[in-house]
Amino acid sequence: MPRLFTGLEIPADICDELELMRGGVWGARWIERESFHITLRFVGDISEGQARELVEALDDVDAPAFSLKLKGVGSFGGAKPRSIWAGVDGDETLRRLQSSHERVCQLVGLRSEARKYTPHVTLARLKEADVGNVNEFVASHSLFESREFDVNEFVLFSSRPSRGGGPYAVEEIYPLKDYSEEYYALSDFR
Repeated sequence: MPRLFTGLEIPADICDELELMRGGVWGARWIERESFHITLRFVGDISEGQARELVEALDDVDAPAFSLKLKGVGSFGGAKPRSIWAGVDGDETLRRLQSSHERVCQLVGLRSEARKYTPHVTLARLKEADVGNVNEFVASHSLFESREFDVNEFVLFSSRPSRGGGPYAVEEIYPLKDYSEEYYALSDFR
């Protein structure tokens, strides 16, 4: 059974910036740069048949290309932090894309995602980390902001079962639509 999720890849120069933040938190397992991504929909372990259905259904996602940037740093877990992440500062197009992935997953028979979608790039997974140390890290990187980058595709990733995920493999790449080019192509016929 493959373990799958959909997501967005991060440009190499922004991965460089994220990688420079590594360190300074006891109990952190820092994510390797090759594994930086923004998850759209975690699918999990599914049958080969359901995976084939998902691959085909994702072909029908009709969404425009858009731009976003990473902004800020935070943690999940409150008094028992379990991960550190870089936030995503994007427009509503990202949320609509994620919603379309949620619908596709439900159409192929997967349960709906119970958690509220919070787009982010995981920087580290934490085990028994000191909340004060994590808060210091977050505060010292709170002004982080990447350049804006174009999102022209989404990816179906697979991972092998392991602690903390990764390494991830690209299974399929799905282009997003550039509606501006389509508009100009149509206007040539007027």
